[in-house]
Amino acid sequence: MALQGTDGYDGVGDLPPLVRRAVDAARRSGFAFSCRPEQGRLLSVLAGGVQERIGETGTGCGVGLAWLASGARQGVRLVSVERDRERARVAAGVFDGLGHVEVLHDGWEAIADHGPFDLLVLDGGGQGKDGAAADPARLLKPGGVVVIDDFTPATAWPPMFGGSPDLARLHWLEHVDLHAAELRLAADLSVIVGTRYR
Repeated sequence: MALQGTDGYDGVGDLPPLVRRAVDAARRSGFAFSCRPEQGRLLSVLAGGVQERIGETGTGCGVGLAWLASGARQGVRLVSVERDRERARVAAGVFDGLGHVEVLHDGWEAIADHGPFDLLVLDGGGQGKDGAAADPARLLKPGGVVVIDDFTPATAWPPMFGGSPDLARLHWLEHVDLHAAELRLAADLSVIVGTRYR
């Protein structure tokens, strides 16, 4: 969920049709916090390497999920959970008729019932920014990839947030079960990508 992420699509014309549909749904709903195009393109590329299952927390109106679905191979299943009932309804409408994509109205923890995943995107819970962090050993297949989004690029070590070490970022970068790195997607946006050790 990126601040003013939906506005990031203004003037962007080379979008997959499903992504355009999700962006339009987000705009109609007044939802400003969609996955930014920079991150969406990364998600699409990562989805292309998945063999079986992709999970996401924080569907919003479905923009990030649309990037994932647009990049995924035929036969890959996608499931996303959204805690807000209305947003879950809107997102489900975006994927109406696509039997391999499921949007659930639930808290982020419900994603565990649908794993383990080849690729898991933590966008609406489980990032450890506001408390509980998802367990990659439980939610990812060996060799599976987790993406944690919406960081401001780090400029020092240890990374700082609000004048203190950024414990959420450090949790993922130093996680015992992951080989992880921070990727800068824009001057004001980075993500952490981690692969679960086999």
